[in-house]
Amino acid sequence: MARRSQTEMAVLGGLNMQPMTAYALREAIQDVLGHFWSESYGQIYPTLHALEQRGHVERREGPRAGSSTFAVTASGVARLHELLSEPVTSAPPRNSLLLRLFFGRTLGAARCRELLLQAKADAERSLADYDDLTRTVSAEDAGSPDLPYILTTISAGRHNAQAVVTWADDALALLGETNGAP
Repeated sequence: MARRSQTEMAVLGGLNMQPMTAYALREAIQDVLGHFWSESYGQIYPTLHALEQRGHVERREGPRAGSSTFAVTASGVARLHELLSEPVTSAPPRNSLLLRLFFGRTLGAARCRELLLQAKADAERSLADYDDLTRTVSAEDAGSPDLPYILTTISAGRHNAQAVVTWADDALALLGETNGAP
């Protein structure tokens, strides 16, 4: 799926949950979807306007003078369904930590251990954040038909963070076997 189509999916999906201003949509993509999806601000506004021109979203008078709220239309819901039904595509991974560890002999075991300890600490903080997010969303969205789907994505993030903690422990044990090599 092309990048443009994925941006359309994020914009239409956000507006399908509730009508929003362009700014609120941008914030929702960052704050709500941010644990698993990032979107360039430079893509959101042009995509929103292109969707409006194609009749997939409509502009309504906003809460303040000069502001507009956007809402998804019936054709926008159909377009969202079409996009969501396309096969999932994976982007090639780009993990700078793994790149450094792969060439770790040059970097040195001590620095690799530091990187692993930092990755583990970051993942442990993420676990706490996901637990907080689960509690918050469960309380705020209790009874929402979207809740099980939202919690599914949070659970994926939590499992990924837990996997990093487990992997970092294993990797630190492996590096311990380097007999203190630099």
